[in-house]
Amino acid sequence: MTGAALTIAESYAVCEQVARSQAKNFYYSFLLLDAERRGAMCAVYAFMRYCDDLSDSESVPDRAAAIARWRQDLEGALDGRMPEHALWPAFIDTVARYRIPHKYFFDMIDGVSSDLEPRRVRTFAELYDYCYHVASVVGLTIIHIFGFDSPEALKLAEKCGIAFQLTNILRDVREDAGNNRVYLPEEELERFHVTAEELRGSVVSSHLKELLAFEAARAREYYRESAPLVEMIHADSRASLRALIGIYSRLLDRIVASHYDVLAQRVRVPTWEKTWILARSRWSR
Repeated sequence: MTGAALTIAESYAVCEQVARSQAKNFYYSFLLLDAERRGAMCAVYAFMRYCDDLSDSESVPDRAAAIARWRQDLEGALDGRMPEHALWPAFIDTVARYRIPHKYFFDMIDGVSSDLEPRRVRTFAELYDYCYHVASVVGLTIIHIFGFDSPEALKLAEKCGIAFQLTNILRDVREDAGNNRVYLPEEELERFHVTAEELRGSVVSSHLKELLAFEAARAREYYRESAPLVEMIHADSRASLRALIGIYSRLLDRIVASHYDVLAQRVRVPTWEKTWILARSRWSR
């Protein structure tokens, strides 16, 4: 069914199915929210997932054109013209209900568009800008669903998104390099005497291990700086954010504990541990 043919409730059900089947880390945290906020999070996730799929899927013949059409659909949906996709009724209801700034969604599209071509970044400032567009805007979006009062929460949500994306980059370094996307800044590769070609191999050299440790410490600092965010969002949403941060920071812990063995394996947080983090987050005060 198309977006125009679905009721809002049916659209939310579609978005929840997308989140349940594809949000490997995010969906666990959604379970700690009330039904309304959980549905809103699923609607936002479905939008993000579709954006990512357009930029990554080899089955899309012209990804640039597809993303351009998606941007037009977003403009139309926000202007009251419902495009033909099942997620739109729930997405538009969420955006209106939680007064989410529209700019964030266009920033997301800009972020995924930047991945259409082979990617190299020269400096950390360039990497920060990329992380902002693909991850910080997600944090800035979802804290509107969580609820907050202090504008300081916005800056902390931005930093939390940077921490999450740096963690993802560490986990996916070989996969990204294989797709001609090297997110570790060139100036830092040079500083630690690491070549981009090393990232496509299966053995972590001592130099590369030092570089990855440097990046992990940077991510850890962003987790630390953003920690006060949990107490800034509304009380009935805090368990969900604690769980989300707990799962991502635990992924970073596992990368470190593996001695940065991210070339020969994909480091993961197992389901049992995510469930434990969920329970701990639920009962923490």
